[in-house]
Amino acid sequence: MDRRPVQRGHERPSGFMPRTTGDAVLLLESTDPVMRRLLETAKRAALSDATILLTGESGSGKDVLAHQIHRWSDRAERPFVIVNCTGRSEHLLESELFGHVRSALNINKPGRLEFAHGGTIFLDEISDLTAPLQTKLLHFIKEQSFERMGSAITIKVDTRIIAASNHDLVSEVATGRFREDLYYRLGVITLRLPALRERRDDILPLAIRMLADAAAHDRRPPMHLSSEAASALLRYRWPGNIRELRNVVERAVLLCKNNLVTPKYLPEVLCNDLPQPRATAVTAASLEAIEREHIVRVMAASPSVVVAANKLGISVVTLWRRRKRYGLGLRLYRRG
Repeated sequence: MDRRPVQRGHERPSGFMPRTTGDAVLLLESTDPVMRRLLETAKRAALSDATILLTGESGSGKDVLAHQIHRWSDRAERPFVIVNCTGRSEHLLESELFGHVRSALNINKPGRLEFAHGGTIFLDEISDLTAPLQTKLLHFIKEQSFERMGSAITIKVDTRIIAASNHDLVSEVATGRFREDLYYRLGVITLRLPALRERRDDILPLAIRMLADAAAHDRRPPMHLSSEAASALLRYRWPGNIRELRNVVERAVLLCKNNLVTPKYLPEVLCNDLPQPRATAVTAASLEAIEREHIVRVMAASPSVVVAANKLGISVVTLWRRRKRYGLGLRLYRRG
């Protein structure tokens, strides 16, 4: 199928590309069994052109997974366009999605669906679409065609849809706020991202990677979590999920005066949060064991020391020192 852009000479809209691949690395390195199964399903789904619905709490990484699905698909070299469906008037959002024509002013503006021709459009917070826009989107999914605002000319594009919502769309359908037929069209494949508190084994590896990224970004030497800080991270419920964890880590890097993050550099709410059933005390030794396991996993999935260091967010020299410290050899790198 021809996936060349149908429009030329227009600038790419804002939100054309999401965050860097660093967030995808955090997603793909999850050790949680539920996340591993979800990623395998997402990878298989990426090879089709089926619409995909991503659900889960705010901050759980739906946008990152959507972009990774695009990378896995045969549309990876084509555009990945993001549209946030919340916070805009119906008129502005319709214009943004479908484009508009103003013949009196000789304005012919394409929408995001046209910019995404041959690629993927990610519709975030899909539950906020008004009833008329739900109807128009449903028509597009059925026919892969639409009309710009102010025009009767039919435009056909080949655009794959990934939608996301942090609301319970089943309840939205039951109360009549969301079209049932649109829900089933969007949810050909539905993937629910678990909240961070549901995948506690991922908390410290995520924090360690984010700490390395934040320190490197601020041109700081490698930084570490104290055992007390690590315990606080494990006890907390993370209502803001991965987004909140990132903010906490970046805040700690900005406030910390040395290379050891202790509880005094964490928000007070983390240190006062009640322990959760699965949270256990973290000693310096167990924290090192987690870091060693994380390095072993990344090395095993990497063809070279340079690739492994990039994934870990540290320099090759630092990785060499960590390997020496933990007794890790070159045999751990992936063959072929």
